[in-house]
Amino acid sequence: MTFPVWLADGVAKLIQKAPGSPRLAPEIAFAEIPATTEEITIPTRHGDLRAVLYLPPGGSAGRGVYINLHGGGFVLRHPEQDDPLCRYVAAHAEVTVVNVDYVPAPQSRFPGPIEQVYDVAVWAAAPDRPWDGGRLAIGGQSAGGALAAGTARLALERGAPAIRLQVLMYPPLDLTVPAKVKKTEGKESFLVRMGPIFDTVYCPDTARRADRLASPAGPADTADLSGIAPALVVTAQKDILREETVRYAERLRAAGALREHIDVSDVGHGFNILGAPRDTVLPVYDAIAGHLRQSLA
Repeated sequence: MTFPVWLADGVAKLIQKAPGSPRLAPEIAFAEIPATTEEITIPTRHGDLRAVLYLPPGGSAGRGVYINLHGGGFVLRHPEQDDPLCRYVAAHAEVTVVNVDYVPAPQSRFPGPIEQVYDVAVWAAAPDRPWDGGRLAIGGQSAGGALAAGTARLALERGAPAIRLQVLMYPPLDLTVPAKVKKTEGKESFLVRMGPIFDTVYCPDTARRADRLASPAGPADTADLSGIAPALVVTAQKDILREETVRYAERLRAAGALREHIDVSDVGHGFNILGAPRDTVLPVYDAIAGHLRQSLA
């Protein structure tokens, strides 16, 4: 289904007014992990962004930093939904986590959110931060994963900042293919209804959806990715975005930049915030923390 931009924008703005992110089950909220947080603002070319720092035990000095980017179809604005992951990573990877409240579409359309996040990465890598800006990683879930991938690509092309790890959790990486086409046997329909709205709001110009920052798993992007930040890639078996993420993981592997690909069985998109049990979520969070410890040591 094709939506006119005015209608898609209207739906997106209504969704943005809805109550906050879904309440997580206690077993995957990780509320038992103490969190020391601090609200900050970060300057970007698109204005100041709010972010929440999650400090590691013992403080930030001499330790690395991880930029976390929430999901929401490039439209929703609920960074608080990533509180469990941020708590877990700060405590177990012993790094500062910067949970960024980026401005989504339609208030900021493609490539605006990627430019915001790239500017955050440059800011985080500066030598006068409380942490060691030379030990920088970035990652996100769903749309946040796509923004992380785009930022890593810009860092490769521009030669800075140096990103030691990108964490890509079930990201949309090929906007050239409609969501309904991605729905195949065994896949959930979770994103089929909202996908056309999200894509229209984020990138109304369908020709621009083939851009390497919007669709690095699309057929138009054949550039050599040698030197791009190493990646941990997480996919979900029932997710309609799985195949495009697998294609991108193979591109990263060919470039020598795939650290690990975790394919989680019997779950769909957003499993870690939409009700998957602890024994499914915990190994993924352990893997993220482990790779961050290794990459930012």
